[in-house]
Amino acid sequence: MSYFCRWFNKRSNNMKKLITFSCGLLLLTACESGIEKKANEQLIAARNAYEHGNYPEAKRRIDSIKTLYPKAFEARRAGQSLMLDVELKAQQEKLDSLSKALEICQEAFDAIKENYILEKDTVYQETGNYLWPTQVIEKNLHRSYLRFQVNEQGVLSMTSIYCGSGNIHHVKVRATASDGTSAETPNSRDSYETTDMNEKIEKADYKQEEIEDFIRFIALNKDKNIRIEYIGERKFVTTMTQTDHQAAAGIYELARIISDMEQIKKEQNSANLKIGFINKKKEKQEIEEK
Repeated sequence: MSYFCRWFNKRSNNMKKLITFSCGLLLLTACESGIEKKANEQLIAARNAYEHGNYPEAKRRIDSIKTLYPKAFEARRAGQSLMLDVELKAQQEKLDSLSKALEICQEAFDAIKENYILEKDTVYQETGNYLWPTQVIEKNLHRSYLRFQVNEQGVLSMTSIYCGSGNIHHVKVRATASDGTSAETPNSRDSYETTDMNEKIEKADYKQEEIEDFIRFIALNKDKNIRIEYIGERKFVTTMTQTDHQAAAGIYELARIISDMEQIKKEQNSANLKIGFINKKKEKQEIEEK
C-alpha cells in the first residue's frame, strides 16, 4: 500500500474517533442539561410548597433531587439552602403554636390553682406538692384514707394511710365502685410502719407510673360509692368519703394541666435548640459561599 493510502486511512480513523468523541460529549452534555432541568423543576415545586406553608411537601421535593438526580450539583446545592429555610420556618411556626397552647394551659391553671394548697419547705425542697385542702395531714390524724398529691412538675403520687389497733402490713390497695368495676395498685416499693400511743400507723407510697390508672378510675367514678380495700397480711376495708373523692378528681385534673404545661415547655426548648442549630448552619453556608 502506498504511503498516501496509509496516511489517508490513518487520518480517516482519527476523524472517526474525533466524531465519535464529539457526539458522545454532545450527548453527555444534553443528558446533563436534561437532568439539571428536571432537578430544577423539583426545586421550583419545593420552593412553591415552602411559600405556601406546605413544609412536608417541600422537604419531599428537596429529598427527591438528591435521590433522583445526584449529579445535579447546582440544584442540590440550592435545595440544601432551601431545606434550611424550610426547617427554620417550620420550627418558628411550631414555637408560635406552642406559645398559644401554653397560654391556654396557663389560663386553666390560674383559674383553679386557688383550690389547692401548695406544701413546700423552701429550705429542704426544690419542688413543692399540691394537695386538696381537706387532705392536709393535720386534718386527718387517726384516720385511714388515700392521700393524693401532685408536684409542681405535674407528677402524681399517692399514699395509702392506715390507722388501727393492730397492724395489717398492707402493701397495696384496691378500689371497687358500686357498679362492680375496680382498679388495683401494684405492690408499693416504699412503705413503713410506726406506733403512736398504741395506735398502729402504716403508710405505703406509690409513684405516678404505678397509680395513674388507679387515680383516673377514682376520678371517673367520683359520683359512685367506692370501697377501698387494704391488702396485706390482713385485709382492711373502708368506704371513700366524698371529700376524698373530690381530692382524687381535683388532683388528677391539676396533674393533667401541669404535665401538659411541662411538656409544652420541653417542646419549646427543643424547637429553640433546633433553630439555633439551623442558624449556625446557615451562617456557615453563607461564609462558604463568600
